[in-house]
Amino acid sequence: MTQAGERLEAVRSTVMRAAKTAGRAPDSVTLIAISKTFGAEAIRPIIAAGQRVFGENRVQEAQSKWPDLKADHPDIDLHLVGPLQSNKAKDAVALFDVIHTIDRKKIAEAIRGEMERQGRVLKLFVQVNTGEEPQKAGIAPSDADAFIAYCRDDVGLELEGLMCIPPVDDHPGPHFALLAGIAQRNGLTGLSMGMSSDFEDAVMLGATHVRVGSAIFGARQPVAIQEA
Repeated sequence: MTQAGERLEAVRSTVMRAAKTAGRAPDSVTLIAISKTFGAEAIRPIIAAGQRVFGENRVQEAQSKWPDLKADHPDIDLHLVGPLQSNKAKDAVALFDVIHTIDRKKIAEAIRGEMERQGRVLKLFVQVNTGEEPQKAGIAPSDADAFIAYCRDDVGLELEGLMCIPPVDDHPGPHFALLAGIAQRNGLTGLSMGMSSDFEDAVMLGATHVRVGSAIFGARQPVAIQEA
């Protein structure tokens, strides 16, 4: 087994242990391997180790590697976990299976329009900026209920759940609990929360999707491709 494969197995074991400790079924948590900045040569060993759910931050970067990888492995589930520009909605809907970062009306409307035009149905998450950080994407917690209602009632989106990225310097627990509370009162079951540094806590607090990159792939590489 490669080093990357060994890291993947360690992360899987941690997810399974945390789920069992929380009294949850291990298969209630989806592990998303975040492959941003890594090329196909780094991704293929993870695929060979049995991983089939991957995440990317940028549409343009994903377009440079995933069409061929998905052609070779049609069962791969590809998630967009980074901010989405409305002019990238067409490409995002064509390539990704899940989008975690709906956070404004223009994006919700663009995704709806593209799904109709392309005849595709994606799983969709609303991103909540639980720390209300001005530099970070996501709807403010105080606006989340109204935005969820807008996505459902006005745009006609069927939402899977909510996503958050807690502030780096904060303990993630209160942010995960806040997200879970918003989801519960809106009848949403999906909770995309937890990354390499805190995914175990996230599973303990109800995460259904954890987004783990460096703990699987190792240190990040410089990004050569930038969004237009």
